[in-house]
Amino acid sequence: MHGIRRVYLDHSATTPVRAEVMSVMMPYFAGHFGNASSVHRWGREARAAMDDAREKVAALIGAEPQEIIFTSGGTEADNLAIRGTAWNKRLKGNHLITSAVEHHAVLHTCETLEKEGFEVTYLPVDKHGMIDPADVQKSIRKETVLITLIHGHNEVGTVEPVNEIGAVARDHGVTFHVDAVQSAGKVPIEVSDMNVDLLTMSSHKMYGPKGVGALYVRKGTRLNPQATGGSHERNLRAGTENVPGIVGFGEACKLASEELPAESARLTILRDRLIEGILGSIPDTVLNGHPTIRLPNHVNISFRFIEGEAILLNLDLMGIGASSGSACTSGSLEPSHVLLAMGLPHELAHGSLRMTLGASNTEEDIDYVLSVLPPIVSKLRDMSVFRHE
Repeated sequence: MHGIRRVYLDHSATTPVRAEVMSVMMPYFAGHFGNASSVHRWGREARAAMDDAREKVAALIGAEPQEIIFTSGGTEADNLAIRGTAWNKRLKGNHLITSAVEHHAVLHTCETLEKEGFEVTYLPVDKHGMIDPADVQKSIRKETVLITLIHGHNEVGTVEPVNEIGAVARDHGVTFHVDAVQSAGKVPIEVSDMNVDLLTMSSHKMYGPKGVGALYVRKGTRLNPQATGGSHERNLRAGTENVPGIVGFGEACKLASEELPAESARLTILRDRLIEGILGSIPDTVLNGHPTIRLPNHVNISFRFIEGEAILLNLDLMGIGASSGSACTSGSLEPSHVLLAMGLPHELAHGSLRMTLGASNTEEDIDYVLSVLPPIVSKLRDMSVFRHE
């Protein structure tokens, strides 16, 4: 029997808050508790801390501090970008372009807008989950007001060609929004190179606290606010700001920026060791996502003849935390819409396992997973009705 080792491989769902991040947050829960909208000393302290954090978040993506709008997370930022643009430009046109492999925060927002009178084109992807910029070009109409696409894919890890798509959007004068929740802090991002007008980030994907995110809004880009009330966040997001969370988010961005080249290289080595180990030791397996143009920490593999959920439960018993896809859909028994859009048959889509690495993972962790996973798969296949049909 293997010894139980605890190995967390679900960093795309969430990450632990770093000690350095926790340390800078703590004073703002009690000692420096002021409301950043207040003009007295307590308020000014909170405002100064937020200004500092805004600079750090902006620096990670090559933006100006005043272009960063703080939100409660990636989902709210996506909604503000998509709904805010669609309704602001409603008199100009009612057509949006997205893809079939977006996170539900984008897909469900677009589906809601369809019920409100907008038209949405859902672009196809190739077998690696890649969007073709030529398809974007062909889908643009005179009524098109927004293109909204993912950058680093949360389920399969493919990194989309957003720079080329951004150039297409800029040529046609169409607002371009990128969901960079999974890619920010893991791969270099320069908003000017991307030709992006709006970009979504989330703190808890990069060792910051949950409940805080940001939307980059390029200077001159107009949005209708989705939460109305006070004049917070340049009148784009009403509500008293989460100062401790914002301070933590800023520190997380600063650390990610400093460590990105070295950590990306380290994770890529571990990622490839895990992929090669699984594909080399377990037959009837398929790597999902692009083989090389993918996030440095991301592994998604389908196993024929068995359910991904069964693998997950068995891995959990052995101390290994992974997922079968997006954490936001882990309660669903439906196969991943992403894998189906990539052309995988239902039985392969049902047998997918996502393992996403992070700062705590080591070579020994990978070796442990590679020692535990093959016998689990073998046992489940022996029991599988699919195998013996």
